Amino acid sequence: MPLTKQNLFKPSLYWLLIFLPITVWVEHALPESHRLIFFSACLAIIPLAGLLGLATEHIAARAGEGFGGFLNATFGNAAEFIIAIVALLNSQVDIVKASLTGSIIGNLLLVLGASFLAGGVRHSVQNFNPVGAGSHAATLSIAAIALIIPAAFHHIGKGLISAELEQDLSLTISLVLLSLYMFSLLFSLHTHRKLFTSDEHHNGNEHTEKPWSIPKSILYLLGSSALIAWMSEILVGSVEQAAHDMGMSEVFVGVIVVAIVGNAAEHSTAIIMALKNRMDLSLGIAIGSSTQIALFVAPLLVVLSYAIAAHPMDLVFTRGEVLVVVFAAFLLNQIAVDGKSTWFKGVQLLALYTIIAIAFYFIP
Repeated sequence: MPLTKQNLFKPSLYWLLIFLPITVWVEHALPESHRLIFFSACLAIIPLAGLLGLATEHIAARAGEGFGGFLNATFGNAAEFIIAIVALLNSQVDIVKASLTGSIIGNLLLVLGASFLAGGVRHSVQNFNPVGAGSHAATLSIAAIALIIPAAFHHIGKGLISAELEQDLSLTISLVLLSLYMFSLLFSLHTHRKLFTSDEHHNGNEHTEKPWSIPKSILYLLGSSALIAWMSEILVGSVEQAAHDMGMSEVFVGVIVVAIVGNAAEHSTAIIMALKNRMDLSLGIAIGSSTQIALFVAPLLVVLSYAIAAHPMDLVFTRGEVLVVVFAAFLLNQIAVDGKSTWFKGVQLLALYTIIAIAFYFIP
């Protein structure tokens, strides 16, 4: 529902936009109230994510679901990228790696699982293009292998391989991943774009008004994404202390809490699209965001760290982080085979995410 004179005063999530100024006021007036800042920023992000999803839906109506999902993933990851840059400037490389891991598994398991569950409750069996989904799954598997190699070199060659050599290895792999990401965009948005769009006609659940123009939709995307990035930065500034006040470890905060908050836009939009039986767009948002994190954001941060960080970032993730990414990529390959989703597949994905979250919660 767009913001118009006719519906501005109807019951709507857009009333939560009042939490935008409230969050800013609380951050400056009560800087020690980390829990209050955290919950206020969360509430502020909800309507902004709704606007982001609305703009994505209108772009998809004009430019195709593949391009719509790509734009949503790109703008949805803007907050995480900004957060990671700030963390790199403060030499918090471990937090950056944890949040990247959490974003990948969060989109693959939590967002996709919630989308399958929500859409499956309303629609018994939903269809998506298995070739496009399989292509995403294979690309993510390559990214998972790319994370295994630096970690293997680090742990197997401990004492034999210098830190400088590990950084050179990570930089070289990052450049390969960035190249792969460029080719994946060419494949999904140009040469084989039809593989990422369902041939089915959607029912009357879609918006019936004339789709917005591309410039108007992009303007909404830019505006809502900028505000989401702002609110996310405020939120992450308080989430660590708020989480510790609630008895959560730093690892859990990085992999689970920060990742969930940073992916708020994708969470709501992917679920909304699944409810409207637009599964190719829903998958494009959820899986596309994970692919972008693994093939673009992470390697780009490695490259940028040479210019902005006190010490260059590498791709040597912990064994636990590597394992959960590999598990998520493996399960995605199993689910993408038949091109069909049900609510039980959603439960399966959410169950694995819950198990991983519990494991990270108990890490001291």
